[in-house]
Amino acid sequence: MRVYVVGAGAVGRYLGEALRAAGADVVYAPRQAADARRVSADLAIVAVKSYDTRDAIETLRRGLELESEATILTPQNGVGNEERLAAAFGADRIVSCALTVPVAIGPDGGVIGANRGGVTLAPVGSVSQNWLVAAFERTSIPVRVTDDYRSLKWSKLALNIIANASCAILDVLPEKLVAMDDLFAMEIRAIRECRSVMAKLGLVTIDLPRYPVRALYAVASLPTPLARLALARRIAGARGRKAPSLLQDLRAGKGQSEVEVLSGAVAAAGRAAGIPTPVNAVFTRVLTDIVHMPQLWPKYRERPAALLAEIAAEEQRSR
Repeated sequence: MRVYVVGAGAVGRYLGEALRAAGADVVYAPRQAADARRVSADLAIVAVKSYDTRDAIETLRRGLELESEATILTPQNGVGNEERLAAAFGADRIVSCALTVPVAIGPDGGVIGANRGGVTLAPVGSVSQNWLVAAFERTSIPVRVTDDYRSLKWSKLALNIIANASCAILDVLPEKLVAMDDLFAMEIRAIRECRSVMAKLGLVTIDLPRYPVRALYAVASLPTPLARLALARRIAGARGRKAPSLLQDLRAGKGQSEVEVLSGAVAAAGRAAGIPTPVNAVFTRVLTDIVHMPQLWPKYRERPAALLAEIAAEEQRSR
């Protein structure tokens, strides 16, 4: 089996090297689509941020053989990447993937993957792609399968939005966010908004390796003081001192953000369904403004009151 990986960051290299260890021939795409050369591949992995999906599609068009029928796997976070890839290559070639193994680039440049979590796969089209499941079963990564890719990606989104956009806006790590009682109560409301949107869309909540998403929603349904206590301990213990993805991009000055496919997806689906999602809407709007106008960031850095005021104003407007 030959694997073509677009995106040689931590996730792409983790999956690529796991498949290589299981006997696959792995080729990493060049950073620029213009530099891509034709390769024969059975599997292509798109492991880029959502704002780079368009460039990844161009790399695949240039890099894969003209008549290629390679399966395309997307472990990307957020909602919408599968649809964009399906529009370009056909739904039957696309497989959605949720990765819950914490991965990072080590001091020596190698990829470090935790010994917990796994991957969950779901076909986007009508083709089962059982051979891909078998390929992952030969690796050291635990693998699960589900038949509803939308439920899969929304369940992963429920995890991704926690202590993410708010940490980026405030420029704080999760361990500090959970100590901001009023603001952390908004985090719980953001989770509840996501749960309400999923229910309205008829999406089933799926538990992921290491992460029982149904239990997360159950905890978020508790009275806010109890929910805050339970979730704060979990978040502070699991990733309290690690900058979440949206904060990493903001600090790096990327000029782009995945917030639109995370909190933004909740807000957009809520608007379409007539469900109020003021917290996710504000998180999306404020972070997007900061990304495009960095001079706004000092207004919110370590100033939860400023963000809370934006949420209050959004609620007032929506009444």
